[in-house]
Amino acid sequence: MDYANAARFLKSYNKIESQLKILYNERPTQNFTDLVKRCSDRNITVRRYENELVDYGKLRNAIVHRAGAAGELFIANPSDEVVVNIEYIEKQLCNPPRVVDVFKARKLTAIFADKPLLTAVQTFGATEKKSLVVYDRGKMRGVINSYFLYRLIAARTEAGEDVTAFLTQTLCGDILDPALLDRYKLLSSEATVFDVFEAFEQRKDIYAVIVTENGVVGEKVLLLLTPSDFPVINRYLETYSAKTF
Repeated sequence: MDYANAARFLKSYNKIESQLKILYNERPTQNFTDLVKRCSDRNITVRRYENELVDYGKLRNAIVHRAGAAGELFIANPSDEVVVNIEYIEKQLCNPPRVVDVFKARKLTAIFADKPLLTAVQTFGATEKKSLVVYDRGKMRGVINSYFLYRLIAARTEAGEDVTAFLTQTLCGDILDPALLDRYKLLSSEATVFDVFEAFEQRKDIYAVIVTENGVVGEKVLLLLTPSDFPVINRYLETYSAKTF
């Protein structure tokens, strides 16, 4: 009997088991089912496929009879569907897709620090975005949020100041507030789709996730994702097809 599927299944199973032990420093003798359950609280991929992984742990014991001189001896052969599924889970866990690759066609809306604040207002109106990256000499200097700008305009209106003068004579770089960046999550270019998902899941108050080369202010922004992108991210995680959105 051809046990090609059994060999493929075991290959992915072993990689998954090794990856979990490496990531979470579990004992080499840790039971696979216990390992999965423990890791489900720490990793979104394990949590998403917890039931399948527990079943595959049992299936592994049913497939492998014993280790012989020629290697593992199989007594059962899993279906094509099972093999494809565990290989997919292995890929997501061991080689998760980077968010910059998934959203590589996304265009970034930005303004320049030396432009009048009116430029930000016009850009907000034209793009209907809520966050604009402010560039200075090709690098991110900060972020202007529409709600933050509304508050500044309202404060000057209440004080009886000339709002038109404020918008035309104040530069975008002049109103940047470092404290505003606390409402943004910065990630490096190595961040995965799962990292972004967890960022929004763990912090409901963030305006957006900003991706730069090393995840620090002062670098070129590669990607900006807002809560409105969350359904797209979730849909990506729900599908087997790794397509660019």
